[in-house]
Amino acid sequence: MEAFESILSTVPKKRKEEELSFEDGLEKLEAIVEEMESGELKLDGLVKRYEEGSKLLAHCDKKISEAEAKIEILKNQDADSPEFEEFDPDS
Repeated sequence: MEAFESILSTVPKKRKEEELSFEDGLEKLEAIVEEMESGELKLDGLVKRYEEGSKLLAHCDKKISEAEAKIEILKNQDADSPEFEEFDPDS
């Protein structure tokens, strides 16, 4: 886990979250859960991992919501004359 933390410390937090794919976020979240379930962490470590996991969960949830919104746009388009528009997840 030290390698994971050293890699994360080299990237600004906002940039890390924005560039992290859903799959990478889920993989990191699963690693945190395994580490927490191992019983090897002390309370402070558990709290830190819980906080990291909560942020990753929110990130993954946002990615899923963005994908669902994009799919809805595609589903609602006229099949005979599809018009694609740029998707803005913040709108």
